Amino acid sequence: MFTLEQIKLAHDKVQTGSDFPIYIQDLINLGVKGYDTHVNDGRVSYYGNKEYAVSTDKKYNLLRIAPMANKERFIEFLVMHQGGQSDYFTFCQQAAQSGIANWRIDIIEMTCTYYDTAGDAIIIEKIPA
Repeated sequence: MFTLEQIKLAHDKVQTGSDFPIYIQDLINLGVKGYDTHVNDGRVSYYGNKEYAVSTDKKYNLLRIAPMANKERFIEFLVMHQGGQSDYFTFCQQAAQSGIANWRIDIIEMTCTYYDTAGDAIIIEKIPA
């Protein structure tokens, strides 16, 4: 099974959103099936086979999540981030401003789903291979 240290080594290679596909491939190689990111404090829960899971501690002070999702604005931030125009923390701040409470990466389905505070899916996108 994978460890947080192995995941950290893979994550340390990521400088911008354009590095994301390489990170996903590294996670696949480790046996990670998916993970949930909590925007309010940066905690991430990784899961694998047979209900195996590991979670990080919070990564930053609490961010206020806007109560209403602004899908159009979030898409603008997402496109900028994926184009390498923002770092991870800036993207998390922008997600919070846009009402995104968390996102789930499903490595089996190769999707990333962004959720609002009510748990409703705002955007579902395919992860590039």
